[in-house]
Amino acid sequence: MISKNRIKYVRSLEMKKYRKAEGVFVAEGHKLVGDLLGVFECKYLAATSEWLSVHEAWIEQRKNRVEVDEVTEEELRRVSFQEAPQQVLAVFRQPNYEVDVNEVVSRQLCLALDDVQNPGNLGTIVRLADWFGIEHIFCSKGCADIYNPKTVQATMGAMARVKVHYVDLPQMLHGLVEDIPVYGTFLDGDNMYQKELENRGVIVMGNEGKGVSKEVEAFVTERLYIPNYPVGRETSESLNVAIATAIVCAEFRRR
Repeated sequence: MISKNRIKYVRSLEMKKYRKAEGVFVAEGHKLVGDLLGVFECKYLAATSEWLSVHEAWIEQRKNRVEVDEVTEEELRRVSFQEAPQQVLAVFRQPNYEVDVNEVVSRQLCLALDDVQNPGNLGTIVRLADWFGIEHIFCSKGCADIYNPKTVQATMGAMARVKVHYVDLPQMLHGLVEDIPVYGTFLDGDNMYQKELENRGVIVMGNEGKGVSKEVEAFVTERLYIPNYPVGRETSESLNVAIATAIVCAEFRRR
């Protein structure tokens, strides 16, 4: 049974100001919640008897730390953000990551997102980063919120392995040591398939409509272009940022 106050509380977490005030986020579905349970601190669970019976041992170990409501499928629909909720909804504590930017980008490839505003795009990019072994994403303050329920669902659990940091992006790039490459995608860049690419540094991906901002562009040292095929053929103006990120990451890893 789930109370009206509990439903009101969970539904309020759709809004960023309440998520920020409480320092929590919502995840739904047995696969996603299962991926996150061992990584983030769980504060609350609403789940069907079937889900609870499978996870009985986990719940017993944490019964003094996690509030649990056994709910029917109908009750779950009332609290869920999904059209077809699957067995469980959980409220997790937002993590507080600390990172030495120069140390990280000097030894591995990272992504930087410049005002990527669509929650689905951000979630998909986190999932792509996970697939290609990218462990850190640096988001400008204008990016979508990683803890938006739509973004959380779109990560498909990848946020358990990929750390997302919100930073002043121009300031972060300004603080990088000189030999760290900063790649960016531009329509007037050099053919990505003909460039030398390092397996470290930062790949900057821009806003859905405006691309990379002038403030961030000033710190890009390697300008890349994803050529269309065949060259010279009339084609779409640009690629979706998540698709472009997939193509770029795949080429870096292919090398």
